Amino acid sequence: MSRAVFITDEFLLSTKEAVRLYRDYAAEMPIIDFHCHLPPGQIADDACFRNLTHAWLDGDHYKWRLMRAAGVSESYCTGDAPDWEKFQQWAATVPLMLRNPLYHWTHLELARFFGINDRLLCPETAESIWCDANAKLAGPDFSARQLMLRSNVTVACTTDDPVDSLEHHLALAEDKSFGVRVFPTWRPDNSMCVELPKVFNEWVDRLSQVADTKIHSWDSFLEALRLRHNFFHDAGCRLSDHGIETIYASEYCDEDVAQMFRKVRGGEELDLVAVLKFKSAMLYELAVMDHEKGWVQQYHIGVLRNNNSRMFGVLGPDTGFDSIGDLEVARPLTSFLDRLDSENKLAKTIIYNINPQDNASLATTLGCFQGEDVRGKMQLGPAWWFLDQKDGMERQMAALSQMGLLGCFVGMVTDSRSFLSYTRHEYFRRILCNLLGREMKEGLIPRDFELVGGMVGDICCNNAATYLGLDLA
Repeated sequence: MSRAVFITDEFLLSTKEAVRLYRDYAAEMPIIDFHCHLPPGQIADDACFRNLTHAWLDGDHYKWRLMRAAGVSESYCTGDAPDWEKFQQWAATVPLMLRNPLYHWTHLELARFFGINDRLLCPETAESIWCDANAKLAGPDFSARQLMLRSNVTVACTTDDPVDSLEHHLALAEDKSFGVRVFPTWRPDNSMCVELPKVFNEWVDRLSQVADTKIHSWDSFLEALRLRHNFFHDAGCRLSDHGIETIYASEYCDEDVAQMFRKVRGGEELDLVAVLKFKSAMLYELAVMDHEKGWVQQYHIGVLRNNNSRMFGVLGPDTGFDSIGDLEVARPLTSFLDRLDSENKLAKTIIYNINPQDNASLATTLGCFQGEDVRGKMQLGPAWWFLDQKDGMERQMAALSQMGLLGCFVGMVTDSRSFLSYTRHEYFRRILCNLLGREMKEGLIPRDFELVGGMVGDICCNNAATYLGLDLA
C-alpha cells in the first residue's frame, strides 16, 4: 500500500523566505472567487454529495481527459458505470499523472477537505480513501455552503446566461444566514452564435420571452439585451464574461448588421465574413453596456472548442475535447480596445489568455490602455485552464511583472464547477510566494517582508476587492 505524507507545510515552497511569505501573508487571506462555474442552485439549496465521485468526478472534464488518455472506457467518465467503479478508474489513473497539476490538486483536496495526507491515491488505497472521504461527506460539515465557508470564501461570482431567471441568486441575496456573497456574471455568448441559426433563433425566442419584449429587428434585439443587462445589475452583477476564440474587430456598419440579423432570424446561414462582422458588432455593443454601468468585462480567449466532432455529437460541449488555439489576438484586441478608448467607453478589462506564447504580446497591448485614476484597469488575467499549473502561472506572472505591474494583479480564480476546487487558490498562493521568496533569497528583490508580504496580500485578495468595488468589512 502506498503511504506517504506528500502535502507538507512546505509544499511548493523552496526557501525559508517563501515559507514565511505564505504563512504570514497569504494562507489566511479570504478568497474572492470572481470567476467560477459553481451551480448557484446547489449553493442556494445547500446541496450535499452522495459520495466522492459525485463531489469530485461528475462534470470534471479535466479528469475525464486524463482517464481517456489512460485508456479508460467512456462509461467510467461520462457514462452510467457505478460511482465506485468510476472512482476506481480515477484512482488507477492518478499514479500516471506525475508532473500533471491534477496530481497536486488531487492530493491537496484530499488533505485539506478530508484530512487524508498519509496515503497517495492509487488502486491499493482507493477503497480506504473512498470510505474515509464518504464518511465525512455524509456529515453536516460537507454541504456546498460549508465547503465554501471552510475554504474562507467571502465572494463567489458564478457564470450565467442572460436568459437565466437568477432565482437562486435572488434567494441567496435574501438569505442573511450565509456568510458568502454570491453574485451572477453576465455571459452573453449565445447572443453571438449566428453561425448556428437554429441555436441562435431558439435562444433569441427565449430572450424575447424573459425580457417580455417582441424582438423583430436588430434594434429591438439590443433593447431586449439591455433590459436583461439592467436585470442582472439589479441582482448584484458587476462582471461580464465572454468565452470566445479571439477578439472580434471586423469593420461593419449598423445597416449591414441589421440586415444580417434579419437573415438569421429568417433561418438563413451567413458566410464567414458576415458572421465575423456580426460578432464584432455584438462584442462592441455589449462592451458599451458594461461601461455604462461600471462593470468589469472579462474575455477568455484562445480556445479551440469541440474539436472531436464525433464526441461532440454524443456528449455536447464542455466534456474535454477542447485545445489551445493559435489565432491572431494582438491586432484585433488592439483595434477593439482602441475604439472603446477613443469613445471613452472602455470598461475595466480582464483578458484570460490560454496560449503562453501570447503572454508578452497581451501584457504589452493591455499596457497601452491603462486608465487614469484606475489602478490596474487593464488586467492580464490569471493563468487559465491548460495553463492553470506551476509553469503556466509562473510564465503569466513573469510576463506581467516584467512588462507591467505585478503589484496591481487581481490574482486567482477557480474557473471550476467543483466545490472542492478552492484549493487552487492555495496552490496559486504557494507558487506566488515561492516565486517572490526565491528572488528575495537571491537578492533580486529586497528582503523586506513588509514590502513583499504586502504585495502578496494584495494579490491574494485586496486588489480584487478594490477592483470589483467590494467592501470586505
